[in-house]
Amino acid sequence: MTDQDYKILQPTIPPEPGVYQFLDEKGKILYVGKAKSLKNRLASYFGVRQDKRQKTEAMIRNAVTFRFTIVNSETDALLMESSLIREHQPKYNIMLKGGDGYPYICLSNERFPKLSFARRAYKGGGEFFGPYPSKGRVFGLLELVRNLFQLRTCQLNLSEENINRNKFKVCLEYHIKKCGGPCVGLQSEADYSETVSQIRNMLKGNFTAVQRALRETMQTQAENLDFERAQQTKERLALFEDYQGKSTVVNPKLTDMEVYTIQTDETNAYVNFMRIASGAVIHTFTIDMVKNLTQEEDELLAFAILDLRQRFKSTCTELIVPFAVEGLPENLLQTVPLIGDKKKLLELSAKNVLYHKEQIHKQNLAKLNQQTSVERVMLTLKQDLNMKEMPQHIECFDNSNFQGSFPVSSCVVFRNARPAKREYRHFNVKTVVGIDDFASMEEAVFRRYRRLLNEGTSLPQLIVIDGGKGQLGAAVKSL
Repeated sequence: MTDQDYKILQPTIPPEPGVYQFLDEKGKILYVGKAKSLKNRLASYFGVRQDKRQKTEAMIRNAVTFRFTIVNSETDALLMESSLIREHQPKYNIMLKGGDGYPYICLSNERFPKLSFARRAYKGGGEFFGPYPSKGRVFGLLELVRNLFQLRTCQLNLSEENINRNKFKVCLEYHIKKCGGPCVGLQSEADYSETVSQIRNMLKGNFTAVQRALRETMQTQAENLDFERAQQTKERLALFEDYQGKSTVVNPKLTDMEVYTIQTDETNAYVNFMRIASGAVIHTFTIDMVKNLTQEEDELLAFAILDLRQRFKSTCTELIVPFAVEGLPENLLQTVPLIGDKKKLLELSAKNVLYHKEQIHKQNLAKLNQQTSVERVMLTLKQDLNMKEMPQHIECFDNSNFQGSFPVSSCVVFRNARPAKREYRHFNVKTVVGIDDFASMEEAVFRRYRRLLNEGTSLPQLIVIDGGKGQLGAAVKSL
């Protein structure tokens, strides 16, 4: 991929966080990366680069284009990058091993449930929240929850029978006001369930009620001149707000589903597809369609869904769509979400298909402008040289040697005013003894066009010879 290719796409790249993929000519993913700003990160691969590592240079050479997926935060980008690398194993990425993966928070499935650190989410283990990008973030959030709410940490079996038999005694956690004492009946199950409900809302990202309560508490403490406790509450509020960046892209409850959104213009339709498996976005793809006779969005989306499911051999039965789609198999469950995590995924897909549509428009406009410029240049060249045909195929020859020895010649080719590098040729001079620039040019031109005639290949409209009258005369002689 060249700097010129990047310049065409550059205006369509947003400054938002996201994940980008470099692709080869067969559409295979070569590299997956994350970015706090897609515009800044992708720009670093082109122009004057600081990263001059051979592996990076090789990746850029082998890539023909890139695509990107916008997400809501840098944390989301980190988690999506991980899932895509595990799924596609790109050639130029550091391979991710099995390991422990990203951690979760588990709300246990028992009477008077408690929170704990979990290395993975598994069925029947309780209610899981996450994943989170690091263990430090999990332990920090657990500490925050325990500072905000009274929640037990013990391993006791708090059955109704055990509590009624006065089997337990309160521990230090109760005395330092970190636990309400449900083990001895000082906190009812209903009151404890209300606390758990608030914690569940907080971990799901419903922060408004918790923020309001903290601010009111801090204001009351300040009005009562209890500045020390007000400062502690302020610090807890700041820590709480820092954790609001929790991922919405990855959710362990969203186990197996696909997300589809559509954008249209006068002549084309664009459909974005996102695959959710094991609670993570593992694949994104956008297709373009020409409208032709079909103009309605629901018909276009139905056609795209069936095509994409066949292309990726999908067996998923739940689809998240922006509206009900007719013409799909009856066994597919269609969900049109209005709120919640599924709605956020739908919005994310819609944002990506919109950027893809704008990117295609920019590319088409750039190609049109480039085509107009090329035609103007070739027309000027034709007029200046009094040519009968437009010089769409141009070949140029030059000679060189190394300190008076090893004479060589080269031929570079241009088609439609652009370098055709695959057609470049290098000639080791065979019939010339010593350094004879004229004879070397005569041999190179003769060998080049003898071969084109033998192969029946089209000839150029313009041949350019680097040199003076002697080199020109030798080339004319060969022709």
